[in-house]
Amino acid sequence: MGIEVTLADDGDLEKWNSYVERSPHGTAFHRIEALRTFADHTGSRLHPLIGKKGQETVGVFPVFEVTKAGMTTVFSPPPRLLVTYLGPALLNFGKMKRRKAEKQHGRFVDGALEWIDEELDPRYTHVTTPVGYDDLRPYRWAGFEVTPDYTYRVDLLDDHDELLAEFSSDARQNVTNTDPDDYEIVTYEGDVDAVRRIRNRIEERYAEQEKEYLLDESFLVDLARRMPENVRPVEIYADDEFAGGMITLDDGDTVYRWQGSVRFDVDVPANDLLDWHIMTDAIERGRSQYDLIGANTKRLNEYKSKFGPRLVAYHNLERGGTMMKAGAALYKRFSAGK
Repeated sequence: MGIEVTLADDGDLEKWNSYVERSPHGTAFHRIEALRTFADHTGSRLHPLIGKKGQETVGVFPVFEVTKAGMTTVFSPPPRLLVTYLGPALLNFGKMKRRKAEKQHGRFVDGALEWIDEELDPRYTHVTTPVGYDDLRPYRWAGFEVTPDYTYRVDLLDDHDELLAEFSSDARQNVTNTDPDDYEIVTYEGDVDAVRRIRNRIEERYAEQEKEYLLDESFLVDLARRMPENVRPVEIYADDEFAGGMITLDDGDTVYRWQGSVRFDVDVPANDLLDWHIMTDAIERGRSQYDLIGANTKRLNEYKSKFGPRLVAYHNLERGGTMMKAGAALYKRFSAGK
């Protein structure tokens, strides 16, 4: 039996999040509320593709159509939103023998790309895959260029002492030697006021470095309102004053260290305390991984690597023929700045 890839109908969209939750590649970014918010704030058109073998769903693949200067392009995720990865998420492949799984995966990819080509006819396509989606051969065979990017992930151990033992000595000392009376950390679910405060602190930090922060307040607020259980802002206070925070995302298994910044004129190691709090809170809620969102910026890697993370890859897929350079330039101009 073949695999048919089509636009998800209303019934499929009602079940979309359950598909994402069942997939080993599903992330908070894949949830239907997130996808609709991405489209609303980029002027793009969402096409939620779904692959089925008979009545069995074998994969989902959200793509976004963007038209600028008369050129149609396709992205997953769309540019300018600082969304780290999206792309395809597979279901019901885990127990298959390799030959059958590879055959089914290839048919799913071929069906999705055929739909994109026939319905959208893009001059340029860019997909950033989620962590763990590692078989990129069907895309190479279809003419895509494949390049890796990297992120750090911390395995969240139930034993806090064992987890701390993986930290660098300075991070460990900052966590264990700071007087708890000197600071307070508060975690919210979908609190838009906290999101605004953290977002404004990030913008201030970017301005200090003479850089532009891409994310509009309205986008982050809409995302928090639509996904209150997944968008978890965490704030730190020192001397009863706001000292910064982190907007984290939670997909039920992994917590993502998405957007954040702290003040550096406070007397506590705010970043280390925030990260430790987020990790221990995640452990208490049964999460298994902490994604530090990126290991591609040299000046930031020294900080992120001190928590004893694993280095893992995700991949960029590009195809564009004669318009590749123009499409790539467009993407780099409006992308997450990976």
